[in-house]
Amino acid sequence: LLNQAYLRWKQASVIEATIGRQAVNLDNQRWVGSVGWRQNDQTLDAAHLSLKPTKGLTADYLYAWRVNRVFGPDSPQGIWRDNDIHGLRIGYDIANIGTLSAYGYWLDIPAAPASSSQTYGVRLVGNQALGDSKLVYTVEYARQSDQANNPRDFALDYVLVEPGFSYRGASIKLGYERLEGDGAAALQTPLATLHAFNGWADKFLATPPNGLRDLYADLSYRFGDGPFKGLLLRGMWHDFESTAGSVDYGSEWDALASYPLDKRLTLMAKFAHYDADGFATDTTKAWFSLVA
Repeated sequence: LLNQAYLRWKQASVIEATIGRQAVNLDNQRWVGSVGWRQNDQTLDAAHLSLKPTKGLTADYLYAWRVNRVFGPDSPQGIWRDNDIHGLRIGYDIANIGTLSAYGYWLDIPAAPASSSQTYGVRLVGNQALGDSKLVYTVEYARQSDQANNPRDFALDYVLVEPGFSYRGASIKLGYERLEGDGAAALQTPLATLHAFNGWADKFLATPPNGLRDLYADLSYRFGDGPFKGLLLRGMWHDFESTAGSVDYGSEWDALASYPLDKRLTLMAKFAHYDADGFATDTTKAWFSLVA
């Protein structure tokens, strides 16, 4: 199994061009990500151009023809071949506000026609210092419609609002994420690091046809000194509903503990419990891992 093999050319910090099998992570990986926590990352056979023409301005262009998925090459779902995938992202740092980015993703995936789509969006991420604490915020909006041989005809919205607050090693975030569905089709993010969103039990790797509304709270604390220096404790709660049809899908509790043994090795324990109501079944998962 060849996970990555590529050629890269870099001119100072202004231009970077990569061609070959590579991990690609854009923004928070909601649209394009490498699912890096899995044993087999998701990689793209692609050409990727990154530009930083001036301070605070970045641009990325991506063309991918093959998706090497986390299931591995022996799985019938493991590889998407002969794709025509394009991505364009432009970001700009606005003083005292944050990073504003605009993006477009055009996906033609013959092996998964229901995942073929075109998406246009904008995203703002920033923070404001409040003495020893910090106010953090993320807002994002996107519009997705069908493309290529997708059998559905749709135009659907994506919305994310995530305010938060941090103080020393502690942080709390409250989130509202909406992936719209119309009962027949729903907004999809097939190239994302899906495990990072909508609960670690992985019940919503594909958005249900009635859509998904995820209302969540995310609390974490990292020890800065003492015998537990570096220990990260994190807990999340999700409430899931549809965006069409008023279906109460269920709720989920997630927990994580991560501790660096040294500069190279981290011990991690992770837990997820999904309590089903109107979607899927009750699910409990646990992971114990040593990460290098």
